[in-house]
Amino acid sequence: MNDSRSDFYASAGVDITAGYKAVELMRAHVRRTVIPGADDDIGGFGGTFVPDLAGMGEPVLVSGTDGVGTKVKLAFELDRHDTVGIDCVAMCVNDIICCGAKPLFFLDYIACGRNIPEKIASIVGGVAEGCVRAGCALIGGETAEHPGLMPEEEYDLAGFAVGIVDRQKVLKPDSVTEGDAIIALPSSGVHSNGFSLVRKILAESGTKLTDTFEELGGRTVGEVLLTPTRIYVKSVLKLLDEVKVKSIAHITGGGFYENIPRALPEGLGAKIDRSSLRTLPIFPLLARLGGVPEREMFNVYNMGVGMTVIVAPKDADRAIEVLKEAGEDAYVCGTVVKSGERMSVC
Repeated sequence: MNDSRSDFYASAGVDITAGYKAVELMRAHVRRTVIPGADDDIGGFGGTFVPDLAGMGEPVLVSGTDGVGTKVKLAFELDRHDTVGIDCVAMCVNDIICCGAKPLFFLDYIACGRNIPEKIASIVGGVAEGCVRAGCALIGGETAEHPGLMPEEEYDLAGFAVGIVDRQKVLKPDSVTEGDAIIALPSSGVHSNGFSLVRKILAESGTKLTDTFEELGGRTVGEVLLTPTRIYVKSVLKLLDEVKVKSIAHITGGGFYENIPRALPEGLGAKIDRSSLRTLPIFPLLARLGGVPEREMFNVYNMGVGMTVIVAPKDADRAIEVLKEAGEDAYVCGTVVKSGERMSVC
């Protein structure tokens, strides 16, 4: 344990020794994420990683950064902090896999009102679990104690990931053509977007996180909403090895209407078959409690589809087969059409 201590700094609300204790508690979590190229130690001024460039003609680094947003408010209320780290990793690695890049490493940033070592370690434990699911290493991070800037019991969480892909394998929308199949990869729930609206709906409808509804199968609202974001990295990497994938969209904030068009070239649109979608029960429940029109739901939430993959029609069956072997209950949910309307659900 580092014996540095400042009574003056502590009197201002920052406990340096709590930071050292948090780092010690994190070490076991970080070691779980070690992969070839990564160091298993933390606490230095920078994280190091040695990438394997074998077989790559022109390696390209791909980075992504994101946070968990106001979903952390639910973690505060439920006093459960071991899953939001998974969300943080997921939001970054699911983005970079859309380029065809394999995630290499991740770093997190936690800003808190007061450093409670056990709570910080629980958050980082979730980050480590997310890294394990993504097959990348947690090589560092930062915990910053901000007394006076936020309440003692609160924190914010963000991070970033770096991946690598050969330039010739970078996925771009250019190769997408009319008639291509749009394949849905199911989500695990609301994931990490739209929680400001979720919280507004709950508050205005008088719904508590401890409430249960029949359509949620006896689970509480809070339990369902706190379900961590699904990480698609390993499944998609397997797919990329076996099928010609044209484009991928991660369905995050902005729902279907913002994200799927980002995977399409100009002049083409996505036509989603509403009857094919396997919408999770939490979404119609939120719509009913908040009186939210269906169009708005598709414009904010993933509606049960966390990621879409576009392939040629002849490759659709094989793509679904590979994804199912990888644990994704994938299915065709739409078609690429020639249309001035970039996105339609009908």
